[in-house]
Amino acid sequence: MKLLNAIRMGGAEILPIVEGGKGVSISNGLSSGNWAAAGGVGTFSAVNADSFDDHGRRIPQIYHGRTRTDRHEELVAYAVKGALTQARRAYDLAGGKGRIHANILWEMGAAERIITEVLEQAKDLIAGITCGAGMPYRLSDIAAKFNVYYYPIISSARAFNALWKRAYSKTAELLGGVVYEDPWLAGGHNGLSNSEDPNRAEDPYPRVLALRKVMAEYGLHDTPIIMAGGVWWLDEWEHWIDNPELGPVAFQFGTRPLLTQESPIGEAWKKRLLTLKEGDIFLNRFSPTGFYSSAVNNGFMQELRGRSERQVAFTTEPVGEHVAEYGVGPRKRPVYLTAADRDGVRAWEARGFTEALRTPDSTLIFVTPDKAREIIADQIACMGCLSQCRFSNWSQHEAEHTTGKRPDPRSFCIQKTLQDIAHESDDPAAVERNLMFSGHNGYRFASDPFYSNGFIPTVKQLVERILTGR
Repeated sequence: MKLLNAIRMGGAEILPIVEGGKGVSISNGLSSGNWAAAGGVGTFSAVNADSFDDHGRRIPQIYHGRTRTDRHEELVAYAVKGALTQARRAYDLAGGKGRIHANILWEMGAAERIITEVLEQAKDLIAGITCGAGMPYRLSDIAAKFNVYYYPIISSARAFNALWKRAYSKTAELLGGVVYEDPWLAGGHNGLSNSEDPNRAEDPYPRVLALRKVMAEYGLHDTPIIMAGGVWWLDEWEHWIDNPELGPVAFQFGTRPLLTQESPIGEAWKKRLLTLKEGDIFLNRFSPTGFYSSAVNNGFMQELRGRSERQVAFTTEPVGEHVAEYGVGPRKRPVYLTAADRDGVRAWEARGFTEALRTPDSTLIFVTPDKAREIIADQIACMGCLSQCRFSNWSQHEAEHTTGKRPDPRSFCIQKTLQDIAHESDDPAAVERNLMFSGHNGYRFASDPFYSNGFIPTVKQLVERILTGR
C-alpha cells in the first residue's frame, strides 16, 4: 500500500485517520484520547456523556423532574457536565498529540445550547466540532464564537452546497474538513434522502468526487474530505490516497474502535461483534428521529419489526371495505377494519398480542400487555433528548413542547436504550434487548485475521494495524 502521509487538518499536521464519534457514552475520553495520542483525530461523543463523582463513580442519569420541561433541563445539565468530563480526560491522555474533536448531533435536544456551554468552559481542550444528523447551519457561527474548527457531516454534494451558501461561506477559514458519511454503509443514523433507494447502495467515489468539485468551486481545494462509512482495510482504498482528483482525504473509523481494550462497551457486546455475519446489520427507519439508521438485527430490532408487521389500517366510521367493527382500549371504543384484517387481528390476539395501540397514521399495532405498558411508560418519561421525537411527540421548538401529532408506538425511547446498552453490555441479555448501532462492515470482525482467537487490540495496536493497510 502507498505510504499514508500526514495531512494538514484543523491547523495541524496529523495522520489522516479519524475515530468516528459514537454516542451515548461509547466514544469517550479514554478511547478518543488514546486515538489522538497515536497521531490521529480522536472524537469523543458530547451526547449525554458520562460524568463522575468525587470518588470516580459514574453518575447515573436519573431524572426527577415532574414535567418534560423539568427533565429536559436535567438532561442539559448532565450533557454539559459529561462532555466536559470526557474532554478533559481525552486531552490529558492525548499528551499534545493528534487532535481532540467533540461530536454532537444537530437534532439532539438543545444541541446548540449544550455545545455552546461546553465550549465556554472547555477553553483549549477541544480542537474541533463534528456535527451531523440534520443540517447544522449554525455550526459555523458557534465555531467562530470560540475559534475552533468545524466539521459538518453530510452525505451528498448538494447538502454541502446548501450549507455553504447559507452559512459556511462566512466562516471558511475555520472549516477544518468535510465528513462524507456513506448513507448506506455507515453505522448509527444515516443521511439517505427521499430520492435515494435504501436497497441500492451507490459507489462512494463519484459522490465524493462530486463533493470535491463543489468544494473546489468555493476555493476549498485543500480542505480535507473525511471518508466515513465502509472503511475497513486501507489497501481497499489505495486509489483514494494521494489522488489529485479527490485532493486531501482522511479516513474515519467508527465501528472498528468498538473492539479495543480502551473501548467502554461491555464484554458481551465485544463478543457479539466477533460473531456477526454479513447481513446481520439492518438499515431501518424505526428511529424516533425519523432518519434511517443502521443497527444489528438483534432481539430489540426484531421486536420493532414485529410491531410494524402486526399493523392494520382503521377508520372511525364504516367506509368502503372497513366495515368490520373492532373495540380498542379499556372502553372498547369502536373502529372499523377490513374483514380480512380483523381475522388477522384475531390470530395475533391468540398469540398474546392483545393490546392495540394507535399510530399517527390511522393504523393500529398489536403488542403484548407488558410491551404496551412499557411503551406508554417510556413515552410519559420523555426527557426531550431530541429536538423533536416521533415516539413521544416532544418538540423543543414549540411553545407546548409537542409536535401536535399522536406519539408513535412503532418507535422507541432512544435515550433509554442507548444508556442501557452503554452501561449494561457486560450482560448478554442487555445486548439482545437494546439498540446496537453498527456500521455495515461490522461482520468483518469475524473474518479479519487481526482478531483471530478473540484478540482485542489496544487503540495503539489498532492504529498501527490500520497504517499497514490491512
